[in-house]
Amino acid sequence: MESTPTTATGKTAILGFGNPVRADDGVGIYVVEQLKQQIGEPEHISIFDMGTSAFEVLFQLKGHERIILVDAVMNTGEPVGSVFKLPASEVEEQIEEDPLVFLHSLKWSQALSYARKMLGDDYPENIEVYLIAIESTRFNVGMTEAAKQGGDRVVALLAEALNNPK
Repeated sequence: MESTPTTATGKTAILGFGNPVRADDGVGIYVVEQLKQQIGEPEHISIFDMGTSAFEVLFQLKGHERIILVDAVMNTGEPVGSVFKLPASEVEEQIEEDPLVFLHSLKWSQALSYARKMLGDDYPENIEVYLIAIESTRFNVGMTEAAKQGGDRVVALLAEALNNPK
């Protein structure tokens, strides 16, 4: 996996999203929990369990030059557990220029767009998104084995990239 270069501060934030009581939707949370166990939290890496709080993305971006988002994705046409790595620009959604936008209902893809406007020159350009194909978001504690295996692949990719930056 190619490593993304970091700039001046070299700080990286990893944000895992999901709901662990909605079956496979918890895979982003699983990834950050496993990553913390494997690499700890070195000074230059911040790891956040974001739950379903997309608006909180805005506050975690500042001061980091590299951001890694991990979340679940459904209906990809690919097998459950498949991993997709994308630049944030491919998934960033524009939000309406509505002063009454209900910020608690933002998706993280919309929050990125909002953050770009709010942070201006402080918006980190190095944002990667890892999406893991899932099967179910039914109310259920625990993931399918295939989603967990996809999460394990992302943990391995991130641990390798973070331990061996180029």
